[in-house]
Amino acid sequence: MTANGHATLRSPSMTRGRLDETIAHSPEILHSVDTGPTGPAITYGFTRKGPAGEDIHFVIATDQSELDRLIDSFTRDLTLRLAGLAALLLATGFAIIFFSLRPLDRLSLAFARLRHGKAEELEGEYPAEIAPLAADLNAYIRHNEAMIARARVQAGNLAHSLRTPLAIITDEAERLSERSECRAAGAVLLDQASAMTQQIEYQLARARSSAGKKHSGRGVMVPDVAAPILRAMQRLHPDKQFKMLADGCNGLVLPLDAVDFAAILSILLDNAGKWASRDVTLSFAGAGADSCTVRIEDDGPGIPENLLEQAFAVGTRFDPDVAGSGLGLAIAQDLCAAMGAELTLANGARGLIATLRCAAKGGDGS
Repeated sequence: MTANGHATLRSPSMTRGRLDETIAHSPEILHSVDTGPTGPAITYGFTRKGPAGEDIHFVIATDQSELDRLIDSFTRDLTLRLAGLAALLLATGFAIIFFSLRPLDRLSLAFARLRHGKAEELEGEYPAEIAPLAADLNAYIRHNEAMIARARVQAGNLAHSLRTPLAIITDEAERLSERSECRAAGAVLLDQASAMTQQIEYQLARARSSAGKKHSGRGVMVPDVAAPILRAMQRLHPDKQFKMLADGCNGLVLPLDAVDFAAILSILLDNAGKWASRDVTLSFAGAGADSCTVRIEDDGPGIPENLLEQAFAVGTRFDPDVAGSGLGLAIAQDLCAAMGAELTLANGARGLIATLRCAAKGGDGS
């Protein structure tokens, strides 16, 4: 520190060398980097007014390594604290996202249970933001099921209401056919009445197969659903042997309507029992977590290849001497289409093979 007319004051720690006093020529703090006794040194200089208005020149020097050490220490401390803050913010963000999305995860699981037939509606409690959506979806499900049930009842009622006038028309047509001058007209009326009767029976059977059931339920447990049907078929066709092979998919639950699935199995097994010579084999093969292939094979005569496509037509009967109405396979195919399954017929090595491929495609079961 120097002032005009006064001796220079030096720090006791400065035992050798001199500082560049020319840097202290302004009230602003200036600095320069010089070579010090132990390495690079930073010199700071500035001026201040003294008591008598004289200029006092201050010059301060320090090793740059000391400043670097302090800066490095500060940088390390700041980095650690910022890293801790960042980790805390990330953890807080993940926690917020996790807890805020948990209701959506529960909703997704509820949808999965509904889709796989393990629940009849969306179950669980949800926050206020999601609860209205779940309630609206449940209301829509109930409304849809009620509407389908009413439609089936109305279709059945309509078919029943047509039976009486159709019987009268048939009776009158038979009377006309007994008269020689009206025999041709009576035959036409009888043919048309027969076609109408087939359609009415078809719609009644279709309505009965699904009456009172719901699409959303507990699904189909394979092969448990087939056991009572096989017992019934054994009593219905006592001279035939019914065998089931289902080792590969025991306990498999298909998201299908149990009533429609049982109706399809009943139709196919009954049809096989009518045509089989001795044996009918029902086999299940799992193709995934929610899919299955069902094969029903008999040892009967099969169906000529050129007539396979006609087997699903309403009223088709290949042998009038075999009991039936010609509606079973048509109803089975209709039910399969409604549940998103595929039904095919093919001639095998012994007889006819009916293959039912079921998958989790949903459907309203209508």
